[in-house]
Amino acid sequence: MTTAADILTTARSRANEGTAYAGAVTPQEAYDLLQLDAAVKLIDVRTNAERDWVGRVDIADTQHGAVQWATYPGGVPNPDFVQQLASQAGKDDVLLFLCRSGVRSRHAAKLATEHGYANCYDILEGFEGDKDADGHRKQVGGWCKAGLPWLGA
Repeated sequence: MTTAADILTTARSRANEGTAYAGAVTPQEAYDLLQLDAAVKLIDVRTNAERDWVGRVDIADTQHGAVQWATYPGGVPNPDFVQQLASQAGKDDVLLFLCRSGVRSRHAAKLATEHGYANCYDILEGFEGDKDADGHRKQVGGWCKAGLPWLGA
């Protein structure tokens, strides 16, 4: 049986040289970690509008946090990101950062690490994954494509 420690070891092996955060997990690994360890926190860095209109992960509220990386409308960087993160997570917590496709979450994991959070992981592929050939999401990678629990808009 796979343990939380096994998943984190694999995640750390995905940290590229020079990566400023602990590593990266697949959506399935993120979900498994959340099931195996109630102290693990998923931090959704998408905008409030994305969570409201597109959907959100369906996990225990105690494990789900949300801190916008950028605001809607306009995509202006959230100047209070670190302060808002501090109100939801401790410096030693295992934090799994999630965005739409895995770009903002990498930036969030890096910034959190730079501010003393020791266990920051990017969730590869994000919530919706990349666009398919027709420009649609949720078909190529991501939390939704993996068939993991989520609540629709």
